[in-house]
Amino acid sequence: MKNFFTIIGGMGTEATETFIHILNERTHAESDQEYLNYILVNHSTIPDRTDYILDHSKPNPLIPLAEDIKQQSALHPDFFAIPCNTAHYFYNDLQELTDIPILHMPKETVKAIKDYAPNAKKVGLIATKGTLHDKIYDKEIIDAGYELVKPTNKIADQTMTLIYDDIKAKNYVDESLYHLILSQMVEGLKCDIVILGCTELSVAQQRACNHDYPVIDAQTVLADKCIDLAEANRSQNK
Repeated sequence: MKNFFTIIGGMGTEATETFIHILNERTHAESDQEYLNYILVNHSTIPDRTDYILDHSKPNPLIPLAEDIKQQSALHPDFFAIPCNTAHYFYNDLQELTDIPILHMPKETVKAIKDYAPNAKKVGLIATKGTLHDKIYDKEIIDAGYELVKPTNKIADQTMTLIYDDIKAKNYVDESLYHLILSQMVEGLKCDIVILGCTELSVAQQRACNHDYPVIDAQTVLADKCIDLAEANRSQNK
């Protein structure tokens, strides 16, 4: 197969399924042949990223992630996409293992804010406690000239409940809880836009999008970037 990219997924599987749905849905295709070429690695047994980031005595996700990058690099994809925000804690280590570019979801998301909310000044972030702790979004948001607004401890706990207890454990989206989290970020903390910085939050947005809160979904941004790059590569190699 030529002109393809590799998706390192499985973190978690439902979130990866949502990413693939977004990717295919947003691809401009009128026939089977107009969809994108990609390999999906659904590596569901990768240890939990947040567990490791908060406690380095826990199993290290970098080890299987590195194996995936090495194995897939041998197939020479055009680029890699990792639809897991927290896994970007290991981004530099993974990029050092290959000459093939790995898209950086947090960077691409922050760059896209100007398209979603041109007048935004205060950017909120909801994510796993691992992502909040490792600050993978912080520098990108601040360097772009925005004011970073992190959730309160209460909102962070609610977000972890939504991600782990509901979506990961039960494949269930508590719509009222999701909307409550957004209302607290927008109405309470006065965010102009809120980054959905966890792929399980992308699942929540897909299933409970009947709200008017200004959000930017990192998974959707990553999907759009994959489409742009893949279509450009295909055009260059016709």
